[in-house]
Amino acid sequence: MRRLSLSSRLALLFAACTAVVSLFAGVLFSRASEAHFVELDQQLLDGKLIGLRRALHDIQSSESEIKLADELSRQADLSLRITGSDGQRWYDSSARLPDKLPQRPGLSTLNNNGIDYRVLNAPLFVGKPDSPQLTLLLDITHHQHFLQRMQHLIWLTVGLSALATALLGAWAARSGLRPLRRMSTVASGVSAQSLNARLPEENMPPELAELAHSFNAMLGRLDSSFQRLSAFSADIAHELRTPLSNLLTHTQVTLTRPRPIEDYREALHSNLEELQWMAQLVNDMLYLAKADHGLLMPKREPLELAEEVDVLLEFFAPLAEDARVTLNREGHARMEGDRSMLRRALSNLLDNALRFTPPDGEVRMRIVDQAKGLSLTVENSGAGIDGALLPRLFDRFYRADPARQEGSSEHAGLGLAITQSIVRAHGGQIHCESENGWTRFVIELPRGV
Repeated sequence: MRRLSLSSRLALLFAACTAVVSLFAGVLFSRASEAHFVELDQQLLDGKLIGLRRALHDIQSSESEIKLADELSRQADLSLRITGSDGQRWYDSSARLPDKLPQRPGLSTLNNNGIDYRVLNAPLFVGKPDSPQLTLLLDITHHQHFLQRMQHLIWLTVGLSALATALLGAWAARSGLRPLRRMSTVASGVSAQSLNARLPEENMPPELAELAHSFNAMLGRLDSSFQRLSAFSADIAHELRTPLSNLLTHTQVTLTRPRPIEDYREALHSNLEELQWMAQLVNDMLYLAKADHGLLMPKREPLELAEEVDVLLEFFAPLAEDARVTLNREGHARMEGDRSMLRRALSNLLDNALRFTPPDGEVRMRIVDQAKGLSLTVENSGAGIDGALLPRLFDRFYRADPARQEGSSEHAGLGLAITQSIVRAHGGQIHCESENGWTRFVIELPRGV
């Protein structure tokens, strides 16, 4: 079966709610009207009972029959039956009275031959066990007809109100869902070439404004991701074009004429360096792809960060000595993490710091043990980075500016992106600050993975 539209569902829901509320209100009104009629009948019969008891005070008197007839003549729809204490029928004011009447004391209802009666049983003499019994019958057929007509009116009102509400609800739902249709139109027109479409949030109702905002934010993220992907593809092509051109040119030149074995060996060594760089680039890209899909699973092993940093500083010490750069480490802390991954991340930061620190400069690594985790900072002296460029430092293939890149194929601009992926895999965050002649990368990590 075809599924109902949202407008149809809302219209049916409105109609059902209206029908239930109308029916409930109608039933309450019907019950209240019926109870009101019962109360009026009770008051009427109680008043007549007092008059009849007064008229029949002396049942043996000849005047009692006259008084009884006079009392009954005042209420045309009232009938009376008098029975003795032994159940024998003494008197019927009408020949149409039923043979069998309710015997229980108090008020009750009886239907006989299509006529409805309200019946009241009471003793003639209160307090006497052998007192004759009075049975008053009040014809309430007109009351019942009124209640039946009212019930028919209630059902008619319920049906008409449900139909009217369904039609109005369908119109209101269709009008209210117009922004959703506009959203559907925008969504159907979204493609790789039209990710800049946005919904007008200012004209949206409050209930849909948040959805429109989320939809626009999603389109913004898609647009940004697509732009980064396009730039990423262009960057890969750009990075691979130079070494591939070098390989082709060098190989073609080598093959133009016969050469000694040593020349071929030198050409192969040169090509090997380019191939190794390309292989490293591909491995780095695969590593980042795993990080994007949450496939980096750090090991959980206890680490003394001071010892790990000292190992790295010892490894970079010869390079720092050649560049006349001083290496320092402050603080210590313990954590649980992946040793090889953290060493790779810190090596990337140290390598960047050494490359961009001028002679007689300084590179410092500070470890701060905090209550909620730990902080590890790698900072170097030298030329700062423009604040507008800081958010893009961790983009792939991004180099801050020509002054901070060497222009060779040795550094493809993936080190900081890999470092960020490793830090995030450990549940931490990394950011860069550059001010007052110092550039620092701050890593905040939890104590465990």
